[in-house]
Amino acid sequence: MSIRVRFAPSPTGVLHIGSVRTALFNWLFARHNSGKFLLRIEDTDKLRSTDENTKLIFEILKWLEIDWDEEPVIQSSRIERHKEIAEGLVKQGKAYYCYCSPEELESKKEEAKKKGIPYKYDGTCQNRTDIPEGINPVIRLKADIAGATTIHDLVQGEVTVKNSQLDDMILLRSDGTPTYMLSVVVDDHDMGITHVIRGDDHLTNTFRQIQIYKACGWDIPTFGHIPLIYGPDGSKLSKRHGAVSANDYKELGYLPEAIFNYLLRLGWSHGDDEIISKENAINWFDFDNVGKSPSRFDMAKLQNLNAYYMRQKENSSLFDVLKYYINTQLTKQQEAYILKGLNSLKERAKTLVELADASNIYINAPTSFDESCSKYSTPKHIDALKQVINIIEEMNVLIEEELCSRVKELARSLDMKLVDIAQAIRGALSGKLVSPSVFEVMSIIGKTESTLRIKRYISYYDD
Repeated sequence: MSIRVRFAPSPTGVLHIGSVRTALFNWLFARHNSGKFLLRIEDTDKLRSTDENTKLIFEILKWLEIDWDEEPVIQSSRIERHKEIAEGLVKQGKAYYCYCSPEELESKKEEAKKKGIPYKYDGTCQNRTDIPEGINPVIRLKADIAGATTIHDLVQGEVTVKNSQLDDMILLRSDGTPTYMLSVVVDDHDMGITHVIRGDDHLTNTFRQIQIYKACGWDIPTFGHIPLIYGPDGSKLSKRHGAVSANDYKELGYLPEAIFNYLLRLGWSHGDDEIISKENAINWFDFDNVGKSPSRFDMAKLQNLNAYYMRQKENSSLFDVLKYYINTQLTKQQEAYILKGLNSLKERAKTLVELADASNIYINAPTSFDESCSKYSTPKHIDALKQVINIIEEMNVLIEEELCSRVKELARSLDMKLVDIAQAIRGALSGKLVSPSVFEVMSIIGKTESTLRIKRYISYYDD
């Protein structure tokens, strides 16, 4: 059997990071088994679905290199097919028209509430003969309430539900639009989906959808329900924990490689391996190693992974990505400066946003200085900086090691610590007291720019 799986996001909101993990697990399962990974956009909620959200779904999947094998299915284009199935079930006596008004249904719900029992539709219209006029009916499935339904879930194992817990669900609304339950089953059948892999919040839906499969006489796919992702506090991951949109993580400066690796390890494991390449992920992935318990999102772990992948990335490739976050038009010289300094810059950054901020030392000379710099603006520091300028002017080319050696000699002659002079230089070069090696920075930006920045610092503090 050729495996066919699907990812079916709804563009009613931004793509949740948990949904991306679902896409990833589906994709890996397909690739591991030489199967097909399909994409379906479930946009039948026209009031809340947007073209922008649909576009973002495609962009994020492409960004993560989660590719699909066939033309994406747009669910709203298949409404007539959904209606055809519902009406066909009525003709076969497996579904029926329900004329109950919203008021009647609400009354029944209130009655069940008073009795302290769960509400389920009582089948009033199954054999109704008094057809009221002027009411557009819904179509309900005749549920098989005898016995029980058991699924052999790829993640949860064997799960059984008594059919008596199910009711005659609505397949087609009074306005002629299909419900989620009907659309999903019809689309999965028509797309030839063999395995439905999704969040475990859909587990209850599965037993209701199996009723539709059976009524239609269709093969039932294998199901796998992945535990949800929780926040650090153990509650379902939400905006109060920070970013939840996959696009947010992109904007925050995370590499797709890091997101891929982190989401892979969020609920799946392969021994003690933490850093896992895409090739190994495809070779190793199976559902035997997907946990049954919810995973907790750990931002610190994601940051550490991201830092690792930034350090591993070739500087030219990293710089190509970095330019998006710098968000300013760079000159050729500024680009050359950043590329030369990238090895040191990326050792200190955990995200591309941090890396872009650190790169500013090669883009803009400081026009103001952090208050912390004032500690290194005493007359002694200013005098030392003036002598650093003399050192710079004596050198033909600024070489990092030679600069460091000359400034060390200066520190000894002035009975100062090297760090004190270096911090004064750092303040002059960057406007703050955090930067890569000042001698490396000076060797990259050169004599003229180094001198200019130090003189500006001296002028700022030396009244």
